[in-house]
Amino acid sequence: MEQGKFCDIADDFKHGKNFKCGVFVKIDKDVVVGDDVTIENFVLLRSGTRIGDNVIVEDYGMILSGSRIGDGCKIGTYTKVGQNVTIGDNCQFTSFCEIRDKCKLGNNVAMGSRGTLSAGTIVEDEVIMKYSFVVTDTPVLSRGKEKKVGTLKRGSMFGANVCIMPGVNVGEYAEIGACSQVRHDVPANEIWYGNPACIFKKREI
Repeated sequence: MEQGKFCDIADDFKHGKNFKCGVFVKIDKDVVVGDDVTIENFVLLRSGTRIGDNVIVEDYGMILSGSRIGDGCKIGTYTKVGQNVTIGDNCQFTSFCEIRDKCKLGNNVAMGSRGTLSAGTIVEDEVIMKYSFVVTDTPVLSRGKEKKVGTLKRGSMFGANVCIMPGVNVGEYAEIGACSQVRHDVPANEIWYGNPACIFKKREI
């Protein structure tokens, strides 16, 4: 294990081979990481975190309690992963992203800088979200603290500065143009854009 100075690492921390750790890293109890994992500087890993093989957590990254990160992922600088989040394999997050509590992400998901997924959002495999993308939520008044959130289906793609309104679902392989606000469910294989977003044409698959 390669460990930098001024780290606070719990005694029961478990890691695989070729683990590297920068300076001022804090790792709580009951954290397990796989082989070939690099934790850069000023990173926080809370209790119950599980990280797969070949993962990089860049400077100032934060992974909160109970979250699971799959193999081959990159957690970008200042990116925050909330509590009890599940992220699949080969996912890439650039700087200043926020994946809030209880989100579930599939494999091969990519998010550009300053993207936000509201708590409980479901993102299926091979979804691409460009810069400043956001999925919003809103309380369901009849269900206490439960919030209404959406699902991004397999292979859907989103341009920069797209806003998905509460409870909206985007279908498989749909595309949303940059700077759009999506207020209604988008069927599979359609291209939408605008504010409010509306259909432009169907994709030719």
